[in-house]
Amino acid sequence: MKKTLLLTAAMLAMTSTAALAQSKGDMTLGFGLAWVNPADDNGSLLDGALDTEVLGDTQLSLTFEYFIMDNLGIEVLAATPFTQKVEVNGEQAVDVKHLPPTVSMNYHFQTGTGFTPFVGLGVNYTTVLSLDDQQISGLDVEDSWGWAGHIGFDYALTETSAIRLDARYIDIDLDVDLDGTDIGTVEVDPWVIGASYIVRF
Repeated sequence: MKKTLLLTAAMLAMTSTAALAQSKGDMTLGFGLAWVNPADDNGSLLDGALDTEVLGDTQLSLTFEYFIMDNLGIEVLAATPFTQKVEVNGEQAVDVKHLPPTVSMNYHFQTGTGFTPFVGLGVNYTTVLSLDDQQISGLDVEDSWGWAGHIGFDYALTETSAIRLDARYIDIDLDVDLDGTDIGTVEVDPWVIGASYIVRF
């Protein structure tokens, strides 16, 4: 019995040590990958004459989170520039190079174990850096503001580090102009799937 109690106590201690607590004033950095997976239906241009399809891309990601209260943090998501190939009526039309920085308010649910799920809500700003491999002359794509939902979990490796898996739904609608005339909106609306290594300091 004594050996069983000691073993149980040791296991609880290990679980407690592995828990990644989030207290007011804590900060975390995350390094990982983000896969942008656009919605299946991306809308049409010229009153339905041109169907659009946006393809996915994967880039390096960086997150920074500051906890304004215990378990409640403000997080900034950054990444290396994404390049989304856009097809019009099934043909390659343009590569849109952009950055989609996102700010979210995340709430982390403490479970007393190394598993810490969280949910968040925030805002996204997608800025278009360039249009490459452009097959349609006179095309221009404007920047976008939209809301972003966030869900995921951390699994603690130590008291100050964890592995994170998460998913964001981001409302990205890119207005398209042709020779200065508005011809419609490309509704990207992607799920962004991420995997990161998180460090608390």
